[in-house]
Amino acid sequence: MSSDNTSPSHPHDPPPSEPSTPPPSEPRSPFRSGPTELDEARQFVLPLVLHLEKTDPPARTDALRAAARAVLTILSDERSTGEGTWAPAMRDWEDARIRKVVRRARGAEWRRAAALPGITVTEGSAEVRVYPPVPLDGWPKELAKLQVSGTELDDPGPSPAPGSAGPVLWLNPELEMSAGKTMAQVGHGAQLAWWELDGAERTAWREAGFPLSVATASPEHWRALLVSGLPVVRDAGFTEIAPGPTVAVEGGRRFCPLPAVRTHR
Repeated sequence: MSSDNTSPSHPHDPPPSEPSTPPPSEPRSPFRSGPTELDEARQFVLPLVLHLEKTDPPARTDALRAAARAVLTILSDERSTGEGTWAPAMRDWEDARIRKVVRRARGAEWRRAAALPGITVTEGSAEVRVYPPVPLDGWPKELAKLQVSGTELDDPGPSPAPGSAGPVLWLNPELEMSAGKTMAQVGHGAQLAWWELDGAERTAWREAGFPLSVATASPEHWRALLVSGLPVVRDAGFTEIAPGPTVAVEGGRRFCPLPAVRTHR
């Protein structure tokens, strides 16, 4: 499981992952692989911790969906907006490179991590706890000592087919990423979807419990997604993989009504 240093910007900032800034009429991706003005700000990170016991690890898809929903849950929490307790940290995080780091905890480590202010999201066999952003060099000691790498997850059977009600976070079929790296990437994808919605759409999605799916695209569908104008996560390439696209977000029929790309489905 690895950390993720992909860096989306604030939704109102210039897109940080394109080699050059596209015209305003073109779809924007908040990722950029090279140095930007965002690097001059103090860097913050959104911590996510996966509950991972030795004897009963969660299914990979459950962990991915839990991570995506955890990001949406903290973005929409009243403590994260306006004059909320977490709002200053959220603003500092969004004003720099938006980093997400996934760590794992078991036993007493998980109990200590769960005692810190945050939100635990359960999805099937997976539990993920998300915390308000912390300085990159100022992690709480209960989280700083947790492992980042060395763990992989599998689905016990065929990966579940994506649902139609909520958006699908499509994974790049050409990449192999650790579970932690992938959890961070789908978290970015969920955040891009959130930024696309108006207030009423966000409220409806939140009240429904943030239904969404995670699946690996076919090569044909992936090519169509990349030219569709839909939100695409473009990793900065700091860990595990070279810079490039990792996740594309396709809209749902009832919630997060972004457009849909129809190729093989």
